[in-house]
Parts: sequence; C-alpha cells; structure tokens
Amino acid sequence: MSSGFLAQKTRKAAKKRGIAASVEAKSESEATQYFDSIDVLLLGPHYAAYQTEMQEQAQPYNVKVAVIPQDIYGMLDGEGLLDFAIEQVDR
Repeated sequence: MSSGFLAQKTRKAAKKRGIAASVEAKSESEATQYFDSIDVLLLGPHYAAYQTEMQEQAQPYNVKVAVIPQDIYGMLDGEGLLDFAIEQVDR
C-alpha cells in the first residue's frame, strides 16, 4: 500500500515539473514482466535483499535496479523519489 501512495505522489511530482514519466507500483512477482518497457526498477527498502537477483534479470534489458532510500520511502516523498529515479536513469 505504501508503494502505491509513493507512486501516486511521484506521478504528481513529475506532472508538476512537466516530466513525462510512467510511475507504477507492482508486486515483486510482476516486476520482471515489465523489463522490456521500463528504464529503472526501484525496489522498496524491504526488498533490498533481492537487488542483486533483480539486477541480473534486468541486465539483458539495460534496466537499472536500485533500492529506494528508507527516508524517501518512509516519508512517501514523491519529489525525492522522482529525483532519485532521474539520477538512476542518468547514470
């Protein structure tokens, strides 16, 4: 549920800045189905243990995988998550 709220706030932040972005919260089991259509996969802090596994699966698709910092996740900081996602894409 927190991920859904955070995605919603991030979509609003992107719209406010005029950034065309698709931000969706998906379950762990669904994530791999989207590798061919995403640039970055952001994992909730509680999924940090899966980062290496997800990176290996995402690598053939050139999808970046990162763990959302706890402060951004905990505060449901849509602006902060948007900045974090942009940083990941720009790497």
